[in-house]
Amino acid sequence: MTAFEPRDPLWEERVRRSFARQPFMGHLGASLSHLAPGEVDIEMPHRSELTQQHGFFHAGSTTSIADSAAGYAALSLYPAGTGVLSTEFKINLLNPGKGEKLVARGRVIKPGRTLTICRSDVYGVTGDREIHVATGLFSMICLEGVED
Repeated sequence: MTAFEPRDPLWEERVRRSFARQPFMGHLGASLSHLAPGEVDIEMPHRSELTQQHGFFHAGSTTSIADSAAGYAALSLYPAGTGVLSTEFKINLLNPGKGEKLVARGRVIKPGRTLTICRSDVYGVTGDREIHVATGLFSMICLEGVED
């Protein structure tokens, strides 16, 4: 993986603060589990409220943590005084979302001044076993003057 250089020396604090202000991630019970420049992992524990009729994680909950992991991976490289929004994404659901938790691993593929391209892979985790649940490609926009 390419080592990226953040443009904000306080990038980690900014990512953590922004994540803590997201009511929806709190509603999902999601938490940050890994941060590095251009890399963010988000975990979400299994709860019945996050499932669909067959007991699998709902695609909406799976996609939500994939999107946020990619967005925060992008934000980790943005300069201070900017924010992040998704502009486009495509996600493939590869296997039913099941396990004790889901882990979304967002990674920057190509940083840019305005648009940053990321990927996010989601895994269902039970103990040491991981099953690849989803993979997606995301475009994130750097918003000037919108502190995240």
